Amino acid sequence: MDEEKEYYSLNERVFRKLAPFYDLIATPITKVRKQVVDFAGVKAGAKVLDVATGTGKQAVAFARQGYDVTGIDISDDMLKIARKKNEYPNLNFMPADATVLPFESGNFDVAMISFALHDMLVTIREKALKELVRVTKRAGTIVVVDYSLPQNKIGRFLIYNVVRFYEGKTYRDFITSDLKRLLSEAGIEVKEELRVVLGAARVLKGIRVDDTANPNQL
Repeated sequence: MDEEKEYYSLNERVFRKLAPFYDLIATPITKVRKQVVDFAGVKAGAKVLDVATGTGKQAVAFARQGYDVTGIDISDDMLKIARKKNEYPNLNFMPADATVLPFESGNFDVAMISFALHDMLVTIREKALKELVRVTKRAGTIVVVDYSLPQNKIGRFLIYNVVRFYEGKTYRDFITSDLKRLLSEAGIEVKEELRVVLGAARVLKGIRVDDTANPNQL
């Protein structure tokens, strides 16, 4: 699809420019990284996949707690930053497209994607979620972190207009979509939700319930 080709090309250009400043831009969500790890409630020794890891902040937060973590991203420029800050032998970063993950089905106990779905076209968003499900073990944990809107009208108005100022068209599409329905269609049953950053973002924790990717998987 021409639209998807244009999306990948734009993505490469944007993140090449953003990479050196991304951690500074993402300062407001720094505390969220530890909250996500705690909320996920992952068992000791679990294998964790962080899709669209960016500069690796969320992957590092999991690795710091001793988990076996793999972070993937399509941007080499973002991965260069991630690798520079990696001090953990249990953390590995590698290039990969979220829509075509280079892992066997059911390879991870936990798979997550953080602040990335809102940047994706709808078609790419759907493919990425299906891949997230495929590489997660049956009944394994799936965590999605992304933008949300506060429940009160004033908060919704303020957050929406502030965020859309620096995010693109895909954010506007994402924030008005039914994320839980999208997750359900991908094979994720949402079990818990945590509102963070004054309601401007949320963490959804669910389990893999779709087994069509590999019916024989244990």
